[in-house]
Amino acid sequence: MRVLNGATVSSSLIHTITQLVEETRVSRDKLAQAVADLSHLFTKGRAALPPKYLDDASRRAGYLAYFLPVNLAKVQVLLDELPAGSLREPAGKTLHVLDVGSGPGTGALAVLDWMQQQAPRAVEIVAMDQSQPALRDAERLFESYKEKAGAKSATLIPMKADLDKSRWMEELRAKQVEGFDLIVAANVLNEIGDETKDGLERRTAFAESLLGLLATHGSLIIMEPALRETSRNLLRVRDALVAKQACTVYSPCLHEKPCPALVKDDDWCHEERPWTPPAIVAAIDREVGLIKDALKFSYVILRKDGKTIVPRQPDVYRVVSELREMKGEKRAWLCNETGRPEVGRQDRLRSDSNAALDQWYRGAIVRISEIVRRERKGRESTVGRIGEEATVEFVRTI
Repeated sequence: MRVLNGATVSSSLIHTITQLVEETRVSRDKLAQAVADLSHLFTKGRAALPPKYLDDASRRAGYLAYFLPVNLAKVQVLLDELPAGSLREPAGKTLHVLDVGSGPGTGALAVLDWMQQQAPRAVEIVAMDQSQPALRDAERLFESYKEKAGAKSATLIPMKADLDKSRWMEELRAKQVEGFDLIVAANVLNEIGDETKDGLERRTAFAESLLGLLATHGSLIIMEPALRETSRNLLRVRDALVAKQACTVYSPCLHEKPCPALVKDDDWCHEERPWTPPAIVAAIDREVGLIKDALKFSYVILRKDGKTIVPRQPDVYRVVSELREMKGEKRAWLCNETGRPEVGRQDRLRSDSNAALDQWYRGAIVRISEIVRRERKGRESTVGRIGEEATVEFVRTI
């Protein structure tokens, strides 16, 4: 039942990236060390991450070889989730995209490659980043892949800007570029502000500024690392924007209520999607000792037109954990407008109507006809139960 829909990063784009990595002339040992260093900085050492880490030649090469292919795949997974036809229609109209905090063109390349596989059309992409060397890499990759793919009607507009300052918005509007059909902010929110209340306000203001650049029918994709604090900070921004009625949540949430994952300090919400890593990533994994056997990230897709990934109903839930096989039963955490319940089914109550529960996985959207909560010693059970007569079905797979 687990399905990865739509495009994957094309071999042509991976080949283009590999060629640029080779042209950097960074030795294999230095490349592996750069990836190991970046992996540490991105996970355990975020406080020491330099603002312009992509200005360093070795780290830039490591990012190109390892993290760029991974992040391209993550963005394309989310492009698959957008409303049907949103990147395909109207035919004949140029699609306007903003890749904010682009690095070497993560969002720009993901969109161009996805469209070449799914719906070739004219596209103009503004790539914004504070690192000039990274923007040069973005230009080279974009133009090289564009030539290989025959994407003659694709245009990249690189723009150097410090996103933690207010001037970038003025500079963008001075170029009369706004009304974007799609804005991608991949792994940039966590680089704005700190862990204080002021940091939250700055991140929220940044996201609200992006919404101001979005066309009425457009989508804003904000993707962050699947770490507890970066994920929780994203959820806090999500709650703040919804409270201001600045947008609605298209995905992954099935409601606009405060996020229930923020109730407990040790909870957070993230995705895990299956993938097959390209050879260049698999080779580095073997050398460095990393494992990129799945795509892990946190995200929200925001819109201003009220569209949602599925119609919202109290019996429709998103699975927000792995299915846990326990003694005599299976359980998972779910989320919708009613909260974040833990739900299970005892093996002895398995039936044809509820058998779909056996195929649950993180990210799936499911419908459950009935969840029973029994009282024990005068208190309602914390685990909802799916009975033998209940119906369980998939509403949307990934």
